[in-house]
Amino acid sequence: MNVLWVFAHPEPRSLSGALRDDGLRTLRALGHAVRESDLYAMKWNPVVGAADFGAEAGDGRLVVGATSARAHARGELSADIVAEQEKLAWADAVVVQFPLWWYGLPAILKGWFDRVFVKGFGYGVRAEDGRTLRYGEGRLAGKRAVVVLTAGAREPSMGPRGVNGALADVLFPVHHGTLFSAGMSVLPPVAVHGADRVPDDEFTEARDLLRERLRTLETDEPIPFRTQNGGDYDEDLVLRPDRAPGGTGLGVHLTRAG
Repeated sequence: MNVLWVFAHPEPRSLSGALRDDGLRTLRALGHAVRESDLYAMKWNPVVGAADFGAEAGDGRLVVGATSARAHARGELSADIVAEQEKLAWADAVVVQFPLWWYGLPAILKGWFDRVFVKGFGYGVRAEDGRTLRYGEGRLAGKRAVVVLTAGAREPSMGPRGVNGALADVLFPVHHGTLFSAGMSVLPPVAVHGADRVPDDEFTEARDLLRERLRTLETDEPIPFRTQNGGDYDEDLVLRPDRAPGGTGLGVHLTRAG
């Protein structure tokens, strides 16, 4: 497989950095081809602006979605965005690694998605019959993605009744709203809890957990999200009454509990 590793941590000597280094070695030892986007090392610009869109931006009001779609179609996106899109086009699988900060992604990684997943590439993709291709379909369909994260909170506090909220709910925006929305099949995450105080034996466990996930990257079952165009949602994109009847919340968007 071709694997793109997107890394968003400012300190290469951190726990995250050690896991990334071991993960890259593991992938290469398994025979996979690997490319990397180390966002802090690249000094990635996370801010969307008119300079992203070349001549398409013009001198008037910047309408980001429409302008980015035209720039993408006409090959006028900035070189740094194009380089990341080419990596994604090359990849069969994407590893997205970050520390969980304030229930979300570090700003530099959020900005990577904002600038790279432009309209016509990450969203706003249409079929010949006019259907919008998202949530299981789209330009990135057929690719696999896995999130690798470190969190300061201990694991029980990110369980179903934990004060920090269930991990699956916390990751729903990136899992469902970003990766799956763009068409990718999303594997269960690799999470390391209590990251600021991991002793040697727990690091070994975390390393081995990541190694095992990478060994089964091609075969692991993805999170069973419902596809948008698979018949589960009505014309208003609301779950039909006979699917998860009476249910509400994020879990109803799974075809089965998990």
